[in-house]
Amino acid sequence: MSLEVIKEIGEAEEKARIAKTEAAASSKKLIAEAEESGRLSVDDAIRKAEDEIRGLKRQADEKASADAKELARQTENRKASMLAKADSRMAEAVLLVTERIVNG
Repeated sequence: MSLEVIKEIGEAEEKARIAKTEAAASSKKLIAEAEESGRLSVDDAIRKAEDEIRGLKRQADEKASADAKELARQTENRKASMLAKADSRMAEAVLLVTERIVNG
């Protein structure tokens, strides 16, 4: 082999080594960028999920409060109705007892 061919082979091997090193560095950079992008996407998804959870919790709290107020209103209405019936029956009972006492 001639010295020129050996020199060309050496240069080709050096170019291949450099290309391989550059490809490895480029791959590492792309992997790091992809990992960072993935982390950012996950962080964004977590933030969105937390915001949604806060919104759902707020809605649930509002509904629970409204339901509790409605239940209290219904209970108060039932209480008033029962008191009115009791007052009515009390008046009837007083009349009945008074009649029995008077009539003897």
